[in-house]
Amino acid sequence: MRGNFNPPSRETFEALAQAALDGMPVEFRQQLGDIVTKVEEFATREQLESVGLSDKWELSGLYEGRPLPDQSIWESGTLPPAIYLFRQPLLAEMRQSGVGLEELVRHVVVHEAGHHFGFSDDDMHALEDQADD
Repeated sequence: MRGNFNPPSRETFEALAQAALDGMPVEFRQQLGDIVTKVEEFATREQLESVGLSDKWELSGLYEGRPLPDQSIWESGTLPPAIYLFRQPLLAEMRQSGVGLEELVRHVVVHEAGHHFGFSDDDMHALEDQADD
């Protein structure tokens, strides 16, 4: 993109993330009730290290929390699960790929929500490949 690119605000990202969650099938939405979405400019060093990355531009989203299959009714005092969107890497990916921001945010939110349900990255890539067939 050229010219005066006015990047979308944090609030725009938050609204798109909420729309992506709201657009999920009801049976999934019911199990996402306590999940929060957070928009940050970049991942922290600790977040990058948690997924084996060192370059802050390589991580566009992250799920932090205990996946549903690992949760217990006996747990208390834990923070709610969170889906992080990292604004600058997402904006860079949007510019490089030409994919629209809404589609990109939806993809990342759905991917990270998959971790909430206990899916690994490999599981989700396999499901995406099947959906593309």
